[in-house]
Amino acid sequence: MGVHTQTLVSAKWLANMVKRNLVGPHLRILDTSWYLPKMKRDGRKEFEQSHIPGALFFDIDECSDRSSKFDHMLPTEQFFADYVGNLGVRNDSHVVVYDASDFGVFSCSRVWWMFRVFGHPHVSVLNGGFKNWIREGHPVTGTWNRPEPTKFTATKNRSWVKSFEDITNNISAQSFQVVDVRPFARFKGEKPEPREGVQPGHIPGSKCMPFNEFLDGEGMMLPTNELKKFFEKSRVDLSKPMCGTCGSGVTACHMVLAAHLCGAPGACVYDGSWFEWFTKAPPEHIISEAKSKI
Repeated sequence: MGVHTQTLVSAKWLANMVKRNLVGPHLRILDTSWYLPKMKRDGRKEFEQSHIPGALFFDIDECSDRSSKFDHMLPTEQFFADYVGNLGVRNDSHVVVYDASDFGVFSCSRVWWMFRVFGHPHVSVLNGGFKNWIREGHPVTGTWNRPEPTKFTATKNRSWVKSFEDITNNISAQSFQVVDVRPFARFKGEKPEPREGVQPGHIPGSKCMPFNEFLDGEGMMLPTNELKKFFEKSRVDLSKPMCGTCGSGVTACHMVLAAHLCGAPGACVYDGSWFEWFTKAPPEHIISEAKSKI
């Protein structure tokens, strides 16, 4: 494997790897499908029925800090190492992640980011996801074989993860840009959040870049020049530090992925995102246009 790993790989490239029986210790394919309860879809069940040949299932909720009351917060280094080691991922494995969402790219950007946070840069996103894989007519299967567990060593890059305290301090410090990728109506406070008991709105000073706008109509990531224009239009400066946030830290990783593609690696993620912020922040730090109209 070369030193440089492509951030995006095409369905055609991956299908060629599958055809040549190259899926194994050096190439692991992970189906990372995850859905909000209101979507009424079960990623694991769908995987068991149909997936890319050679793929294994990565459960975002399972590979998380189970002691936290917030959804799928990052696990410890050891937990992550054991989890991916049990999926046959080694430190020299090239990992390709995808999901089966209707968006094309949805939850897989989170797992792409997780691998990078835990010190594994050899990870790629399948551009267009399972949706595009099927559209191009590549094979699917309902069978899989769990590989022999192997050793993986994880080293967490803590500087890429922001906490509630970091975001609170940044309101006055303004040391990094906070980019919220939820739909604009939720950001503004005009449409409800998908989680019960959580009201919409946004963090003071944050900017909105809806995650679906990083994708084209087919579910592929936009070309780099168009991504750069989107950042510019959103008044987010790629040359300055950035932190992504969303509902619970999943689609926030779209911004990190897009910034990486634009030559700005190392954007952070607020892991607790809006779910944690709404739960902990004082009322004056929950900005909502709907609230201001009452």
